Amino acid sequence: MQIKQRFKNWINLRFPVQQTHEKHLSRYYAPKNLNFWYLFGVLSMLVLFSQLITGIWLAMMYTPSIDGAFASIEGNIMRDVTDGWLLRYMHAVGASALFLVIYLHMFRGLLYGSYKKPRELIWLVGMGLYVLIMAEGFFGYVLPWGNMSFWGAQVIFNLPAAIPCVGDSISTWLRGDFVLSGITLNRVFALHVIAIPLFLIGFIFIHLVALHHVGSNNPEGIEIKKQIDKNGIPLDGIPLYPYHILHNLVGIVVFLIIFFAVVFFWPTGGGHILEPANFEPANPLKTPDHIAPVWYFTPFYAILMAIPNKLGGVIALFSAVSIFFFLPWLDRSPVKSMRYKGLLSKVWLTILVISILVLGIIGATPLDHPLLPYLSNQTLAQIMTLFYFLYFLLMPIYTGFEDFKVPPDRITRGH
Repeated sequence: MQIKQRFKNWINLRFPVQQTHEKHLSRYYAPKNLNFWYLFGVLSMLVLFSQLITGIWLAMMYTPSIDGAFASIEGNIMRDVTDGWLLRYMHAVGASALFLVIYLHMFRGLLYGSYKKPRELIWLVGMGLYVLIMAEGFFGYVLPWGNMSFWGAQVIFNLPAAIPCVGDSISTWLRGDFVLSGITLNRVFALHVIAIPLFLIGFIFIHLVALHHVGSNNPEGIEIKKQIDKNGIPLDGIPLYPYHILHNLVGIVVFLIIFFAVVFFWPTGGGHILEPANFEPANPLKTPDHIAPVWYFTPFYAILMAIPNKLGGVIALFSAVSIFFFLPWLDRSPVKSMRYKGLLSKVWLTILVISILVLGIIGATPLDHPLLPYLSNQTLAQIMTLFYFLYFLLMPIYTGFEDFKVPPDRITRGH
């Protein structure tokens, strides 16, 4: 026992293990009323860690060349390497799982006002993380070099060409060639495996440090640091470790059961996780019947296709993502949580969710297969895009004058 204690003391004198554990776990007090919605931040960390681990192993067996990329995945990894199929399916399903939990995590932020003062920086860094994960997801989608990967990359790398005067030069610079080639694939591989993961780790570190500095938000939108006892401990807080961590274990186990059920029994997701066209090698002479991204990008793809003008579509696409960065300053409500906001805030949040879901369905549906009679998919996408942007553009108005309830001074609800 003395040897163990002496070793711990030796480590703590040279690296703050104990202080770090206390500051971020055992003596970090989180609100006692965190509910189901707060699980998805933990799950996003778990899935991202799984993606990094499986990605490392897949990179060891992947050949980043136009002649060997498809064969290295469908031949080497899926058929020759022991359990290679499991790693590939875990990584493919993990990409969809990561975006699913991140979207639910972002919805929780909208629901409880986690972007409002004093958490503006947490929100901005979190949105930076989202943009990085979008880039990581796109680059990973290109690497199999299947036919849908090829044509999806063709669409994305041609987007800058809509910019007047310099667009074609930017597209050529991004591809590294005049057409998609081995140079492009090597560039995408380097970004997917090395550059973006490094940025992700850095942004996650900043995100967590900023969160633990100002404290976690909660469904009531109450700042628990304002009510403390004589020892400086929040009256409405409990230590993150072991209480919240053990509480989250149940949700983690349920998530893993569902995740591996999909991996083992439904890895293609009916064509929504791995499309049939991506089981064919890239072919510049054969266009898939319907070029569409994976489900987690389809709302933005629908926004892009909703605007007839190519430059206007590109501007709308990037605006649809970047407008989230301005939420801390668009919301003028004096309260954080949707529990205490007025009816208009609740209605417009519902409209936003419906518009995103409908746009996602439109983006995955061929334009010549209308979802509604007498209304083209492009017209429907234009209507939903309008509602999408109105949620943000009208927010300063409806949050500024609507009635609201005054939240209590203390948290009255437990788990």
